[in-house]
Amino acid sequence: MTVEALTLCQVNDGVYRVLAGTGRHVGNLKLIGGQWKFKAIGYGAGGEVIPGGGPLTERHNATFAAPDEAVITAVLTPP
Repeated sequence: MTVEALTLCQVNDGVYRVLAGTGRHVGNLKLIGGQWKFKAIGYGAGGEVIPGGGPLTERHNATFAAPDEAVITAVLTPP
């Protein structure tokens, strides 16, 4: 599945929602132990949340130095 450029929407000082394209929620970026970690999110047919799932499941637990949209998009989206 192709994922469009990603955007970040700050929830609080330690969490950002990661959104693809027109606002589809594909994960969260969480500050854990001083490091930003991507947590993939998917949704089932009935709308249930699938932690670690979704189109970026293979990138679950990727780490980042800062919540930088350009870097996160480059690392998380497949070529």
